[in-house]
Amino acid sequence: MPFDICRAETGLETPEAAEAWDRMVVAVLSHGAAAPELLGRVLALEPDAPLPLAAKGLFCLMLGRREMTEAARAAHSRAERGLREGHAPPRARAWVAALGCWLAGQPGGAVFHLEGVLVANPADTLTMKVVHGIRFILGDGPGMRRSVERALDGHDAEHPLLGYAFGCHAFALEETGDYAEAEAVGLRGLRHAPADAWGLHAVAHVHDMTHRPDAGIALIEGNRAAWGHCNNFRYHVWWHKALLHLDRGEHETVLDLYDTRIRHEKTDDYRDFANAASLLMRLELEGVACGRRWAELADLAETRLSDGCLVFADLHYMLALAGDDRPGAAARLAARIAARGDGTTETGRIAAHPGVAAAEGLAAFGEGQYASAFARLVAARAHMRTIGGSHAQRDVFERITVDAGLRAGCHEAVAAILAERTALRSGRADAFAESRMAALAEATRGAQNPLFAAQ
Repeated sequence: MPFDICRAETGLETPEAAEAWDRMVVAVLSHGAAAPELLGRVLALEPDAPLPLAAKGLFCLMLGRREMTEAARAAHSRAERGLREGHAPPRARAWVAALGCWLAGQPGGAVFHLEGVLVANPADTLTMKVVHGIRFILGDGPGMRRSVERALDGHDAEHPLLGYAFGCHAFALEETGDYAEAEAVGLRGLRHAPADAWGLHAVAHVHDMTHRPDAGIALIEGNRAAWGHCNNFRYHVWWHKALLHLDRGEHETVLDLYDTRIRHEKTDDYRDFANAASLLMRLELEGVACGRRWAELADLAETRLSDGCLVFADLHYMLALAGDDRPGAAARLAARIAARGDGTTETGRIAAHPGVAAAEGLAAFGEGQYASAFARLVAARAHMRTIGGSHAQRDVFERITVDAGLRAGCHEAVAAILAERTALRSGRADAFAESRMAALAEATRGAQNPLFAAQ
């Protein structure tokens, strides 16, 4: 039975399928645009092979859209039939079991099965990447770090995918606050794998979290080879660049990046949507009117009111509805999140808490009910990590919480939140923190900050 570029069994029977699989693995690790086509080629050659069918299903679920759940379910059914009708390696069986768990609303169960694969073969870079991705969706930074560090034991200096393993390690280090080591490991990974967009973006996260916008912009501009080949992940790299310009107060540059890069292609991928909605909200919080841009996002959000795949996506849909002043749609979305929070699945428990409180807080913020917004967002705040995403992505909700508190006059509580936020960000206050601390100081003196004068 052939082994792939990860030094792991695939169960594939033809050299052509095996070659396409290896190319697909590299494309997935580098966020390359060719990955779906290459996986499709594998399945065209061996349509009943369980491992690529399970891969298709897991990748569909990572897209966080209701219609893709049905595609994942079909892939799982075919994969199970393939397991019954032929021999498949333990790796393939574990991947199929992982897909089944996630379809049942238990992504943690999927992680369990895939971690078993890594225990048996820590050199399996693709399985490491998928575990990394699911843990990221779950907001499990410590778990990401433990998983990758175990897998690194199987990645010796001769492993062809070592650089991509370093990239995942760098991101896990950053999400657990080890910023200096994350930067060093990420740059080391780029030397091994110059096309590792994930590793480059991990270092960009470090620059954001340590308030070094100049260095972050230079990194992104100077390493186009690492992310120019990407699928829609390139929009996320542009988003990071925009955040760094925002920290420098360069609002026109941020709007230009939004219009010409980040939202130039108006997809409905929730990750692209999150880039867009969170960036517009950050701008609005700085007093920059984003106008017609909100309507395009809110229209898309209204088509996703019944999706319910990921709370992270739902809360970004809520940002757009609040930004475009659509309280009716916002109320329907909040009600659907509450209905999903039945506690019988992992995703249902996240919807129940913090999803409901966060959704209600964002809706109240959009309606100008700042005391209510602050109370609900503070209720959600301690558990927001579980919605998934990174510190940088979830920071938009932290900013809204701070501004709601300022507008509601909850100054002591806001000061405490700003102190916690700055501590997370290596103890360095960014432009947002500095401006809000200045607003607090003015409020203490009885003065009024122009940013909040109309609120």
